[in-house]
Amino acid sequence: MFFTKLAKFCDSINEWTGRIFSWVIVFLVLLTVMEVVLRRVLGAPTIWSFEVLKQLYGFHFMIVAGYGLLYGSHVSIDIFTVLLSKKKQAILDLISYGILFFPFVFVCIWQGYFFASRSWAMKETSWSVFSPPLYPIKTVIIVCFSLLLIQGISEVIKKIYIIKEETL
Repeated sequence: MFFTKLAKFCDSINEWTGRIFSWVIVFLVLLTVMEVVLRRVLGAPTIWSFEVLKQLYGFHFMIVAGYGLLYGSHVSIDIFTVLLSKKKQAILDLISYGILFFPFVFVCIWQGYFFASRSWAMKETSWSVFSPPLYPIKTVIIVCFSLLLIQGISEVIKKIYIIKEETL
């Protein structure tokens, strides 16, 4: 009971994060079109669009990673596992989460913290003429992997329930 509520809570966090921040793509498209029109039609490109677009794309890509895991949209090679029963697939997934997913996510959160904290400490900016701050986007790395961790916990709970259902 507690674990199903926990899984649903984790799912809802990533569901709403994905729904809200998926709209960033609209700004990406609008800014790209604006820059193309300014550059090609008016001959007056901006000095800031490349940096802003790069950071918005990075933000969008990272912030919806947990949402992607929720809906199974990450790359998966399941040529052989598709032939297995649901229980065996869940067992293999649990092993994969334990050996690969969680260690990777923990290392990324840990190293992302040091990466972002150094950037905040020196108020790091980009190398370009526009020179936007880089520390907010580097902080998104920690948020991204925290959302992945939350969703990974939910997925493990779901896999355990799949195994329990099949054995009953």
